[in-house]
Amino acid sequence: MTHKTVNLNVPTLTRVEGEGAMHVSVRDGVVERVELEIYEPPRMFEAFLRGRNYTEPVDITARICGICPVAYQMSSAHAMESLAGVHPAGAIRELRRLLYCGEWIESHVLHMAFLHAPDFVGVDSGIEIARQHPELMAEVLHLKKTGNRIMEVVGGRPIHPVNVRLGGFYRAPTRAELDSLLPDLERAHAGALALLRWVATFEYPTIPGRLAADTEYVSLRHEAEYPFNEGRIVSNRGLDVSVAEFGERLHEYHVARSTALHAVLDGDEHTGRRYQTGPLARWMNCADLVPGSIRAVADELGVAPVETNPFRSILVRGLETLWAVEESQRIVRSYAPPARPFLDVPAVAGVGHGCTEAPRGALYHRYEIDAAGTIRDAVIVPPTSQNQDAIEADLRDFVASHLDLDDHTLGHRCEQVIRNYDPCISCATHFLRFSIDRGGIAGA
Repeated sequence: MTHKTVNLNVPTLTRVEGEGAMHVSVRDGVVERVELEIYEPPRMFEAFLRGRNYTEPVDITARICGICPVAYQMSSAHAMESLAGVHPAGAIRELRRLLYCGEWIESHVLHMAFLHAPDFVGVDSGIEIARQHPELMAEVLHLKKTGNRIMEVVGGRPIHPVNVRLGGFYRAPTRAELDSLLPDLERAHAGALALLRWVATFEYPTIPGRLAADTEYVSLRHEAEYPFNEGRIVSNRGLDVSVAEFGERLHEYHVARSTALHAVLDGDEHTGRRYQTGPLARWMNCADLVPGSIRAVADELGVAPVETNPFRSILVRGLETLWAVEESQRIVRSYAPPARPFLDVPAVAGVGHGCTEAPRGALYHRYEIDAAGTIRDAVIVPPTSQNQDAIEADLRDFVASHLDLDDHTLGHRCEQVIRNYDPCISCATHFLRFSIDRGGIAGA
C-alpha cells in the first residue's frame, strides 16, 4: 500500500454538533492534505457583547450552546467576579458544582450513547442501539434525564438555565427540592455503571506512534477536587499557570478554510506547541483527585491513570459521568440553603479572565470592562477551537498507518477520529475580521 493514492471528502460530518467537513488526500502513500473544514456561519457573539453591561454575558453566552450552556455561564461569571475580587463559597459554590454535574451528565451521555457508540458497534444511530439493547438504553435515557433534571432544579430550566447570575443564583433551591433528586440519582448511578461497563467491551482502534506525538494535554487542576470551575491551568509537560496567565500563553490563528480559529501555546501557528483539552487531559492531570470508588471502577475496566488513545476517550467520559453522579449525591445530601443566594459583584474597570471545564474541555473567557461596567472587548476560546490542531494531527497519523483499509472504511474511521473529541462546531465559529476597499468612493 506504499503507493496508494486516496482522496477522501466528507462534505458533512454526522453525529457532531454543527456543520463541518473533512478532506484527506494521499498521494503515493504520503499524506499530503488533512483538513477539518468548519463552514458553519459565525454567530458573532464576541462582537455583540461589546457595549453590553458586564452583568449580561452570563445570559448571552449561554445561548452559544444548547448542550453546554452552564460552561459558558460559569466561565463568564468567574471572569467578571475575578475583577471584583468576589469568590462565592459555601452553598453557592456547591450549587454551581451541582449545576455543572447536571451538564456533564446530560452532555457526556448524549455523546457516548447516541453520537459515539454507533461507531464502535457498527450501526448508524443510537436508535438502532436502542433496538438491540432496549433495557440498557432505557437506563441511559433516564441517566440523561437526571442530568437535565438537575439543571432544571438548580438552573431554572434544563436548557439555557435562567437562574444563574453574577455572584450566584437568583433563587436557591430548597432542601426538599434537592432531596427530590436522590431517587433519580440512585437509579442514575446504576445506569452510569451499566453504560460504562458496556462501552468497556468495545474494540478500540489505535493510532500507532500516538504516545510519541507532540501533543500536550491541558486542563484545569484544583488542589483538592476534580475540576469544574476553579484551579490553575496545567499540562502533562509542565505548564502551570493561573487562568489570567493562560490568556498570555494562548495564541489563536485563522486558517482560510475554516470559520473557526485554531490555537497553540507559546508561539504562533508556526512555532507554538500543539495541545488538546478535554476528558483525556483532565484524567491525565487530575485522576489522582477522584474518589476511591471511581478509581476502583477505572481499575476494574483497565483505564490507566494516563490514557492517550483518543478512541478510549469514551471510557474516560463514562468515568466522569459516574463521578458526576456521585458528586451530585454528595452535594445534595450535605446541602443547606445559603442565607442569601448571591454575592454582590460591583463593576470594576480592568480585564477579567475565567476558565472552566466544559464536557469537551477548557473554556476560556476574557473581558475588558470600563469603570461604568461596559464591555469593551470580549474573547471566547471554546474547546473545539483548541482541539482542532490535535484532531488534524490524529487524522494525519491515523490515515498514514491505516492505508490498508478500503476507502469507505478509512473514511468512516476518520469520522470516528473526529467524533473522539465530541466537537461542538457551532461553539467554535468566530467572527472574522472584515475589511472592504470601495476604491475611494465618496461616502463609502
